[in-house]
Amino acid sequence: MRTVNTVGVFSKPNIAEAKQIVPKLLDWLNERGIRTRIDEQTALYAGRHDGLDREELVKGTQTVIVLGGDGTLLAAARAIGPLEIPILAVNLGGLGFLTALTLDQMYPEMERALESKCRIGPRRMLSCEVMRNGQRIAQYEALNDAVFAKTELARMINIDVHVDAHFVCRYRADGLIVSTPTGSTAYSLSAGGPIIFPTVDTLCLTPICPHMLTNRPVLVPGEAVIRVDVLDDTAPYLTVDGQVGQPLEKGDQVFCKNSKTKVMLIRPPNMLYFDVLRAKLKWGAR
Repeated sequence: MRTVNTVGVFSKPNIAEAKQIVPKLLDWLNERGIRTRIDEQTALYAGRHDGLDREELVKGTQTVIVLGGDGTLLAAARAIGPLEIPILAVNLGGLGFLTALTLDQMYPEMERALESKCRIGPRRMLSCEVMRNGQRIAQYEALNDAVFAKTELARMINIDVHVDAHFVCRYRADGLIVSTPTGSTAYSLSAGGPIIFPTVDTLCLTPICPHMLTNRPVLVPGEAVIRVDVLDDTAPYLTVDGQVGQPLEKGDQVFCKNSKTKVMLIRPPNMLYFDVLRAKLKWGAR
């Protein structure tokens, strides 16, 4: 019995094979009586003119299909926000830790998803609030991370970090990553951070090329509030999930904490977290 009647489709730009994949997918859904709401890139691939803004697209959908890489999924997660719509992410990009499904797995998994028989892996998002002169000037939600990075040539950032009421340290570094467990296999991993199992209730502070070599990644409790104080004119740029953000100023404070919002990822029943790690990181098999 079908429990899904409307599906949204997000697509990554500049994927040559998508011109064949997207029309077939839309026809497959239409044959099963499933209405579709598509973004502008998907409409281009399908030769249609009914593409929607992504924030508008998610309204009224019960499932979202993402065709692309992890970056496309990150954008979809922010567009969905607190709606907690299940996402079926199909890898048409590169490494793809989050978009681990292949094209061969897409249609069988879609059948399960349309009948609500799929396995859902919830992933907690990160909330970031930017305060300036006592006023909130911006608020962001991240699935992977918030990054404080230098903006000037050869200038390190200079920030103080507190976890709840506890002073951690003053970081002089190329940057600092505040990562969710989901984001532990993204930028944080490249900067020397740990791999964190997705259900672990924690956040990770990973310095990028710190001046003090003893500054190492730190895991803090999931309920903690991380406060970043910008100390001087070497103010960093705040980047959220590598896609959105803003320049910061001396005196700004950024508060990072676990969000109430969860991203609901559809996972194949026979694909577990360590299976993905072995495949993507080329770990040895038995």
